[in-house]
Amino acid sequence: MKRRRHAPDYLLLATIIAISGIGLLMVFSASTAVAHARYGDEWYFARRQLQWLVMGSVAMFVAAYFNVWSLRKLAGFGLVVAMGLVALTFVPQFAVAAHGSARWVKIGGIQLQPSEVAKIALVLWAADKLARKGVKLRSLTKGSASILLVTGVLSLLVAVHDLGTAVAIVLVIGIMLFSAGVPMLHLSGMVLSALGGMAVMVWRAPYRWDRITSYRNPWLDAQDTGYQLVQSLYAIGSGGLFGRGLGKSLQKEFFLPEPHNDFIFSVLAEELGFLGAFVVIALFLFLAWRGMRTALRAPDTFSALLACGITAMVVTQAAINIAVVTGSIPVTGITLPLISSGGSSLLITMTSLGILMNITRYTDSGEVKQ
Repeated sequence: MKRRRHAPDYLLLATIIAISGIGLLMVFSASTAVAHARYGDEWYFARRQLQWLVMGSVAMFVAAYFNVWSLRKLAGFGLVVAMGLVALTFVPQFAVAAHGSARWVKIGGIQLQPSEVAKIALVLWAADKLARKGVKLRSLTKGSASILLVTGVLSLLVAVHDLGTAVAIVLVIGIMLFSAGVPMLHLSGMVLSALGGMAVMVWRAPYRWDRITSYRNPWLDAQDTGYQLVQSLYAIGSGGLFGRGLGKSLQKEFFLPEPHNDFIFSVLAEELGFLGAFVVIALFLFLAWRGMRTALRAPDTFSALLACGITAMVVTQAAINIAVVTGSIPVTGITLPLISSGGSSLLITMTSLGILMNITRYTDSGEVKQ
């Protein structure tokens, strides 16, 4: 089928540039003390962020201008590779541990986070599978069973080292299944299975239960299980309406763990205040709107579901991170997309958004077609 091509969604592009620009600025501001203490170079994390941002921008541009439908042929292979990379986190020769979790692997001098690769690989595969199933999705065995099974296996593998990302994976695929028209009964089964899996993971790791119980009132154990959240809330609360000013955070001075990474939103709220935090949240909401608008106007079911999945992948992760640092849900080790300091995660996120930009070049105002 020949598809008419037009200019990409420049409002979406501007939003991506704005969020990643804020990220670069905040990584430098939040990391100066940590970078100086660890490496003797205040610019260490900012320079690294800029390097990955440049590579991510190139990858986003390439992804925005190739034939996105050719990805369907690689969907199955990509998923197998991604699951293989996740499996390597259990192999000591390849696994790289940090903060007690082996979330990274190192292959030939290249270090990456397999769960980030797995998210986009699963979204691509699920979009292809759902588009091919069509009306069969009304049947569990002929429709969504294979997708539910693969999602379950992958999320369990990821959950061993990173429960927060596993939850995000389940949520994203759940959104895609709902968008594709999978019956609510099947989705309910997925939710119950996910909750059961989470219960097992929490039971096997007592520290996760401590996080669940402490987030309700972190001040009960402010020096141990509630420490991260207490410091985060101090940062957010002290920011007020306009903030202390860029670079003037007090909590980043070795009080707030990972101020340039998991808890960068806390530093942002402290330095830029409620208004700065509101702008960032508004940008992610705007990205969600443009992404879902793209899905609704996509030329076929595959690209519609792919746009939906990529949008959900980025926005869901952002929502979880912000919910964590504000004490709305228990602490997880999930980062804020495009803003937190990151290497492979930033590269993969920008590549995924490049695919979304690609789809915007073929949107129309009509209904989604098969």
